[in-house]
Amino acid sequence: MLSVGNIIRKKTSKITGYILPVFFLLLLSCSPLKLYQDLPEVKAWEPEIEKLITSGNTEQYSRDAVIFAGSSSIRLWKTLAEDMKPYNVIQRGYGGAKLSDFAVYAEEIFTPLPGRALVLFIANDITGSDKDKSPEEVNKLFLNVVKTFRKSHPGAPVFWIQVTPTSSRWKVWPEIREANELIRQTCERGNNLYFIRTDYAFLNEQGLPKDELFVADKLHLNTDGYRLWTGIIKNELDKALINKR
Repeated sequence: MLSVGNIIRKKTSKITGYILPVFFLLLLSCSPLKLYQDLPEVKAWEPEIEKLITSGNTEQYSRDAVIFAGSSSIRLWKTLAEDMKPYNVIQRGYGGAKLSDFAVYAEEIFTPLPGRALVLFIANDITGSDKDKSPEEVNKLFLNVVKTFRKSHPGAPVFWIQVTPTSSRWKVWPEIREANELIRQTCERGNNLYFIRTDYAFLNEQGLPKDELFVADKLHLNTDGYRLWTGIIKNELDKALINKR
């Protein structure tokens, strides 16, 4: 016959057996960086991140600047400072950036910078390769970047520019569109999170990408594409920030 103590220990052991796996699953779901920080394709960006961090004297930047960060479409935006006036901007982009590596290095990138808001455009997590992230992963990584950014910029607004529909990645547009939608829903539920929709401006009447807004690779914006972006993005910044200056 089992004693009361043995019964309690047996039940406690059984409960613990259920709780611990659930606990670790939750821990992993809340810490996606563990899955990425040691990957060779993420660690390969360390030299590029180092250049990004040391690319400018942070003291020269205005405290009310808007940080534009992300992949090559941000890096190649040569007229960003002029286009975004009267907003002061800080430009932090590198070619090939993914949310998976941006999330790992977000603290190093953002902590030294002043700034009142963050605008993100990162378009390389779903490209049609065998290393693509799922839409759910993309959304989790976006949230991780937001969380890390707000450690050094508490409560600051964060804007996500919808990943653009392009002919070069049209085969995976359904997956990209799903990731965009998950992030849109996240922004809708979140505090001071803003989703900047752009697809309507980059699709023609047949629902296909407007190639005339892109350079020859049909992936990166040309002058007309950036002009269109500028109007859309500034309008969203004005709506969210105009009363917070």
